[in-house]
Formats: sequence, C-alpha cells, structure tokens
Amino acid sequence: MKKEGVWTKDFISISMVNFGLMLSMYLLLVTMAPYAIEKYDVSVSTAGLAASIFIIGALMSRLFAGRHIESIGNKRMLVMGIAINIIMTFFYFLPANIVALMVIRFLQGIGVGMATTATGTIVGKVIPANKYGEGIGYFSLSAVLAAAIGPLIGVALIEYSNYTSIFFFSLVMGVISLIISVLVNPPAKEIMTSASSRFAFSSFIEPKALPISISIFVIALGYSSILSFITAYTAEIDLVEAGSFYFLVYALAILVSRPFTGKLVDLKGGNSVAYPGLVLFAIGMFLISQAQTSFVFLVASAFVGLGYGNFQSCTQSLAIKMTPRERIGLATSTYLVFLELGIGFGPFILGCLVPLIGYRGMYLSLAGLIMLGIPLYHVLHGRKDKEALFSKMT
Repeated sequence: MKKEGVWTKDFISISMVNFGLMLSMYLLLVTMAPYAIEKYDVSVSTAGLAASIFIIGALMSRLFAGRHIESIGNKRMLVMGIAINIIMTFFYFLPANIVALMVIRFLQGIGVGMATTATGTIVGKVIPANKYGEGIGYFSLSAVLAAAIGPLIGVALIEYSNYTSIFFFSLVMGVISLIISVLVNPPAKEIMTSASSRFAFSSFIEPKALPISISIFVIALGYSSILSFITAYTAEIDLVEAGSFYFLVYALAILVSRPFTGKLVDLKGGNSVAYPGLVLFAIGMFLISQAQTSFVFLVASAFVGLGYGNFQSCTQSLAIKMTPRERIGLATSTYLVFLELGIGFGPFILGCLVPLIGYRGMYLSLAGLIMLGIPLYHVLHGRKDKEALFSKMT
C-alpha cells in the first residue's frame, strides 16, 4: 500500500485521463441530439436516444469491467477502453445513417465505461487508505469540471464552427488521454478472494458497496432533472442567461468546498458531509422551484453544488472504504452503475411528471424526495458510518 500523500504522479496522471474522457463524453452528450436532428432529420425522441444510448453501453460494460478488471489488469483495461473510444470517434467523420450513429454511440459507451471503471479503480489503489475522502474528493473534481466545461465548449463550437470540429476535439482529447495513460503505473493486480467462473451476484455487484450505491441511485435520480430539464425550465421562466451560468457556478461551489469536505470525510466519517450535503441539495432544489430572479437561481446552483457535488464524492469514497482492497474494482463498478442508472432513467420517470405538475412542481417534489433520502441513507449506511471510518485504518 502506498504511504505517500494524495498528490502523487499516478494520482495526477489518472485524474488528467479521467478529465479528458469525461470532457469528451459531456461534450458529445449535449451536442449529439441536435446533431442527429440536423444531420439525419429524425424526431426529438430518436435524437434523444442517439445521445443517451451511450449510457446504456457504459452501464453494460461496467458489469463486465468490474468483474474482470483484476484478471485483465487495471492499466490494460484502461488502455483498451480508451482505444475503443478513439476508434469509435473516427467513425463520426464517415457518412452514415441514424442506425449506424446509434451503434457507434453504444460501442463508444462500452469503451468509456471500461476506461472510467479502470480510472476509478486505479485511483482507489494509489490513494493511501486514510486519505480516501480527500483523494476521491479531488479526483471527482475531474468529472465535475468536465461536466461544467464540456457543454460550454460544445455550445461554442456549434455556434462558431461546426459539428466536425466537435468530433475533432473529442478525438484529440482521446489521444491525449491515451498518451497520459501510458504514464500511469498502478499497483500490481490483486487476486479476487471471492471471484469465480460461476455465475453469482457477487461476481457482478460488490455487496459491501451496494447499500451506499442504492442511496446514490435515489439522489442521482433527483440530480438528473438538472441535466435534462434545466435548459427548458430556464427558458420557461425567462432566466436563460442565468441558466447558461448554472454549471459554472455549480463547479465553483464544489471547487471552493472540496479541500475541506474531503478531509472531513477522512477525519470525521462520511456522515459529517453526507447529512449536510443532502440538506443543502434539498434547499437548492427548493430554491430552483421558486426562482423568479437570476440571483436566486444562481444561489440555488451553488447550494446544489455544495450539496449534491459533495454527497456524490463522499459516497464514492465510502463505497471504496467499505470494500476489501482486492475488490475495489468491483465496488467502483457497482457504485458507478447505480449512479448512472439514476441519471439515465431519471429523465424518463420525471418526464412523466412535467405535463402533470410543471417544471416548478417537479423540482419542488424532488426537494421532498431528497429529504426522504436522509433517512434512507441513515438506514443503508449512516447508522454504521464509524465502521467505514475505521475499517481501512486498522
């Protein structure tokens, strides 16, 4: 086990790789639907599927990656995933049809799912056990910044250039990620103490990470409303300009708070961040539902950043803390599968609510859902949080 601090060469390298992968992912995620409509003249629902089928590919690959990452090797799976991502990006430049585009998106999702499962596993092994909260907190900033910067770059490239420039930018990010991944030297692969060739629940899902993963699924379902509907909502309430700054303020709130919250998880346990995070997230959603001015809306985005942003990184570190070291890859996969299920299926569920209660009613209802997430988290993990705090220190 490494005894260094958090900021080692491997930690910095793997964080940069994750940032490059996530930046490309979010860049394409927000531009793929309008591209499909403009290029292939398809319906909005079909265009939405072309964008979101990427997530389905990523989810399927995580089940494979989590089970086999130790036998294949962390770095080998990382390079394989990035290579698939680069190859699929090349196909965007070739003439095709909507079916081919969906196949490309699905396969690219498989590649990114493999690669990001590997980055999450590697970072869990290069961080000292007593600094998981701090280390995972800083590592997750790579995804937070990518989620804020990716859509901004995508919108700018569409406005001032064309879709080809988007694909070229994504290709460059993939190549850079591949080059940096060569610099990563993760610990040698470890033997899975409970893995076997037979089909078993524990071969695909890490039981010790399951409770915290269920908790993030419910909370991520609430956050999916931000990713999917915030643009339409701000247009409806005439706060489009404020909406364009949403993710920037969200990211800044996380950047400012992360140095403190990560260390707090290590020193005081996950509850010290999880409970306040859920309360702040609920307040942010309530403010969004009531926003009439840009000031209130952007304050709400800061609350969401402080709340959801820190709860997400806190629970990811807890999933690793609760898991034996040789099963970190499976724990990472389990956590990310439930996180992406919440984000991926949330829009379908919440989309049924909007015609009934409107956007304001939906966000107000989600504030209540997040408050219900507090006792859920307590039952699933909070009441035994001290076990997670000391399990990796003893």
